[in-house]
Amino acid sequence: MICPRDATPLLEERMHGIEVDHCPQCNGRWLDHHELDELEATRTKDEDHRSGTIDYARRDSELNCPVCSQPMTAFNYRAYNLELDTCEQEHGFWLDAGEDGQVRDIIDDRVRGRNRAVKAEQAWDNFLEGVGGGMWDSVRGFFGSRR
Repeated sequence: MICPRDATPLLEERMHGIEVDHCPQCNGRWLDHHELDELEATRTKDEDHRSGTIDYARRDSELNCPVCSQPMTAFNYRAYNLELDTCEQEHGFWLDAGEDGQVRDIIDDRVRGRNRAVKAEQAWDNFLEGVGGGMWDSVRGFFGSRR
């Protein structure tokens, strides 16, 4: 395969336990379609943290797919300020130098956000249980009796 950025032959390497194609010139990486999910899974095995739409603000890319040579599509990864390129035929994703680390950072951020949301829900439920009964029954009774 040839690098879509600079036409250098890509070399196979292992990155975070995943076999990817690497450009020794620009340090970009080609991930087969399933390998982006594998890269995300290096940060969390919980599929809920990795679910959802990954491509926002799609536009034409200046790169061609190294597999089929068709023009790729650029997109903002998970609505973050990280632009990746993908083949519309689902051959894979092109990550420029350092973007693999950014993908992992974004997944870490999503995990932290979900964990905060779960803790906030638990705290709210605990609060409601703590003030349940007397006070809430009085409020409900007050509004219920005015009908």
